[in-house]
Order: sequence, then structure tokens, then C-alpha cells
Amino acid sequence: MTAGGQPGRLGVGVVGAGRVGAVLGSALRAAGHAVVGASGISAASRERIEIMLPGVPALEVPQVVERAELVLLTVPDDALADLVAGLARLGAWQPGQIVVHTAGALGTDVLTPARERGAIPLALHPAMTFTGTSLDLGRLSGCTFAVTAPGPVLPIGQALVVEIGGEPVVVAEADRPLYHAALAHGANHLVVLVAQAAQALAAAGVERPDRVLGPLLGAALDGALGSASAAGAGTAAAASGVGGLTGPVVRGDAGTLRAHLRELSALAGREPSAADLPPTYRALARSAAARALAGGRLTTSQAQDVLDALGETPEDR
Repeated sequence: MTAGGQPGRLGVGVVGAGRVGAVLGSALRAAGHAVVGASGISAASRERIEIMLPGVPALEVPQVVERAELVLLTVPDDALADLVAGLARLGAWQPGQIVVHTAGALGTDVLTPARERGAIPLALHPAMTFTGTSLDLGRLSGCTFAVTAPGPVLPIGQALVVEIGGEPVVVAEADRPLYHAALAHGANHLVVLVAQAAQALAAAGVERPDRVLGPLLGAALDGALGSASAAGAGTAAAASGVGGLTGPVVRGDAGTLRAHLRELSALAGREPSAADLPPTYRALARSAAARALAGGRLTTSQAQDVLDALGETPEDR
């Protein structure tokens, strides 16, 4: 590191040139660092090296580590611990070498074998999804990165994130699993939710579900994020996160909820691929009712009517 906390020009080695590794390697290269080697097992990974990191040699993992001043470990989460420990047994880690991993649920404890040999451990997780193409480079601008590191070297991780256009947010070692669970719950389950809604619209005869859902979900997401940003205000509505919630649950419209579940259950009966739709609707509507009650959007009586409707099934009637 140079004076003032800014990174000097580093030789970067990418271990695991998947969607994340190839893009972050390219971003670090654009920031002035030299990518000295990359490893990739699959044909897709080797192709990414050629496209995203032209001129960078494809090497075996120990060779990448040997050449690099900054080692970027972008392998599957479950493979990380064994990889770090295996490289330690080979004597590959070097004193002063920066070792970065991008596993969301893990902090720097997983890098202990490298740290014991004098390496500088950093955990940097970008809160975005990757395509593994140049499109991702623009999306890194303003992207939040969870940064976890021992206090003395925390500025190194923060500076690296800033260099590639991201916004560092410090997440404690013990909080990484909860942090990652929150992201997975929001992003992954949103994809499922949209797929379910699109399937129901298609079954209702709508030819372009995306055109119907786009403006609606965009407005709903904006409202939800606005409520999330107000969560620190201390009000019940802000804490419950349903300030912008609309629809039959917050209106206490139990009859509409019954009708919804009746139609969704009928759809599930016709189309086996929609079998997950009724239970998902019921579970999320129950959560919405609980939060609406906590936020003062529903009275106790209204909430009970809603929960009673959600507890019914077509067989019950």
C-alpha cells in the first residue's frame, strides 16, 4: 500500500475465473493493477479469461498464487476452506500477500491458514448478481461491497472497493451469515415470486406478463426500499417495513384473499408446475398481515379476519 491508504499497483491473481472472478479481475485491471494470472477449470472459465482478461495467462492455481501480490479467491463457497488450507500445506502463501475472497456468508476466519503464514486476509462481497460479461463492469459503479477484515487492514479492503467504483460497508465477522441470508432471501426469492406472478398472469390470458409486472413491481420495490431507508426513524410502521404496502392484506379484505387462494389452488390443480404458488401466497400474506399489524396498518380484529381467511383451504369450504 502506498501513503494515504491508497493501494499501490499490485499483481493480481484470479483463482476461479467464474462470473465473479473474471469481472472483478477486469475491474482491478481497469483500475491500474496488473492481472498476472488466472485459473479456470471449465471451458467456460477459460473462455472468460480470454474475453474478460485478454493476454492474461491461464495457469494452475499454485502458479497463480506464486505470481500474485493480491490473490482473488472466487471459487464456490463450499470449496474455499479446503482450497486455502491445501495451499497452506503446499507452502504457497507468502508474507505480505493480500488474500481476498468473495463468499458472502464467510468472513476472514476461513483465511486463517493463509494469515498464519503472513498473508493479509480480506473478505469482500459485492451485493449484486453477475453475468460474467463486460455488462457487469458498469454495474459495479455504486455497488455495495461487504468488507470484513481485521481492524488494522480494514482500510486496504475499503480502498480496493472504492478503486473499482464500489461502496464499502463494514460487516462484522459474526454477522456475515445473517447479512448473506438477507441478500439471498431478497434477491433469490424475488426471482421466484416474479416467476410465480408471471405464470399466473399467463394462465389468466395475459400475453406479456413482463409488461404488466414491470411498472407495478418497480413502483412496489421503490416503496419497499423507501420504507427500508426509514427503518431507523423509530416508528412502528418504519420498523415493520410496510409503510408502502398496498393490497387486500392491509385493507383487511378477507373475501378477496379467499378468492385469490381459490383461483391459485385451481391453477395449481391444472398445472403441476404451479403447485408452489398457493402455499407461497399464503405464507407471504401471513407475513404481510403480521407486519401490517405491528406497523399499525391493521387492527387486531382485521388481522384475525385476514389470518382466518389465509388459514382456509378449498377443501375446508
